[in-house]
Amino acid sequence: MALKPLHDRVLVKRTESEEKTAGGLIIPESAKEKPSEGEVVACGEGARKDSGELIEMAVKPGDKILFGKWSGTEVTLDGQEMLMMKESDIMGIIE
Repeated sequence: MALKPLHDRVLVKRTESEEKTAGGLIIPESAKEKPSEGEVVACGEGARKDSGELIEMAVKPGDKILFGKWSGTEVTLDGQEMLMMKESDIMGIIE
């Protein structure tokens, strides 16, 4: 199933969290924190000004991003958990 976000919304796939600590200890699934990094899967066309002029998105599919811990709404597509969030929830693009 394909999903195209509307307006200034972005569909994000979280990156996989680390399985081990720097010291080599394995982190159990119940103790893992959800990562606040992800990859943009799809974007809307952008927000509109009051005049109707389109404000283009700063991110595009394939960008690696950093977002807030509580950002977005979890959605499940084709068995994969993803996040739908507004572009303003994105803190930066990881280069």
